[in-house]
Amino acid sequence: MKTTMVIPSYWARESAVGAKAADAVYDHPTPLDQEGTLGRVLESLGILKEKDFELVVIAVANTEDIEARVEKKVSHIISSAPSHVRTLLFSHSHLRRIHKVMTESGGEKFINLLKLRGYSNIRNLCLFLPHLLSSDTAVLIDDDEVFEDPAFMGKAREFIGRDLDAGFVGAVAGYYLQPDGDWHVGRDKEPWMEHWDKLERMNEAFEKIIGSGPRLKETPFVFGGNMVVHKEVFTRIPFDPIVTRGEDIDFLINIKMFGYKFFLDNTLSIKHLPPSKSHPVWKQLREDIYRFVRERAKLRDQEPEKDMVRVSVEELEPYPGAFLGDDLEDKTERACRVLADHYRAQGCEADAKEALKNIEISRGQAVPEKNAFHQLLRIKRLWEEMMHFTAQEDIRERLRRLFASS
Repeated sequence: MKTTMVIPSYWARESAVGAKAADAVYDHPTPLDQEGTLGRVLESLGILKEKDFELVVIAVANTEDIEARVEKKVSHIISSAPSHVRTLLFSHSHLRRIHKVMTESGGEKFINLLKLRGYSNIRNLCLFLPHLLSSDTAVLIDDDEVFEDPAFMGKAREFIGRDLDAGFVGAVAGYYLQPDGDWHVGRDKEPWMEHWDKLERMNEAFEKIIGSGPRLKETPFVFGGNMVVHKEVFTRIPFDPIVTRGEDIDFLINIKMFGYKFFLDNTLSIKHLPPSKSHPVWKQLREDIYRFVRERAKLRDQEPEKDMVRVSVEELEPYPGAFLGDDLEDKTERACRVLADHYRAQGCEADAKEALKNIEISRGQAVPEKNAFHQLLRIKRLWEEMMHFTAQEDIRERLRRLFASS
């Protein structure tokens, strides 16, 4: 079973310059004047017993004017790291070359599916590049993690692609260990969380799926940085490019809608060591609002379709299902009003206004203008057509040579 591991790495301007309004928004891109976390995860590959896989590192710049420097920086980190596995670099220059070949080969209509901006688009490259490398399995890892389990790759590939009593295993998720080694998510509880009980519902779901047997079970949640996807799935179903946050669970919903199950292996763990987020609480809440409103719309917009299976909110309980019901707007309003009061008490009127703006967004701007299910169908059909087009050996070989070169 040929396997490709893919690790995206996100980069920003130097610390002294900071972010600008037009920059792509990621949780914690590494400033170019810092080393970041990529070298750490590459070094940790040495612990793995099984190293019979290829690694692709995707170098992502959050703004166009630093693309060349980001590519050079990541290339240096890769060349300086221990050579545990064959490692390829993919970045903006490689994507431009792929777009050129696709256009010259009659595949111009596909190039908008291949972008290096936005989480869902980058996750789609994590599926497309293993396809170009003729891999059976894609393993998605993030650069703010480290491997601690020598048997990780054996576990990752143990079930994928098999037909079990529970069904075909087309996708398997692992889970994150927090810096203290626990898999629960923890945070000091604040008053607004009484109405936005995300952490409680997440931990409830984790107890049910991670904390109990059997080892492999169907899951309502997944982690984008610890995910294994078989080619039968990744050649048919993409991440939804319109989704800006929560693309991992949205992907789970997408594959469930088309007859596949997403399993979680409660022995497949990786240590998650992310830098702290710098975004204010109202902004983090806003990101959640957009993702949950869109996911709920996709569920509501479902219609009978060939090979399609209707997915219910109940199947996604307790998380994310608790945020996909009819009470989402009420939960949002209660939480944001309490948060706004907290900001005002601290003299942060601008933040209070942004918190209250979230209420309007949940009832207006976050609601998709078009049928979310129809949009998914269009993207899925184009994705399948692109994967078939690029499976032609002459085209695949041209594209493979381009992305593998530096």
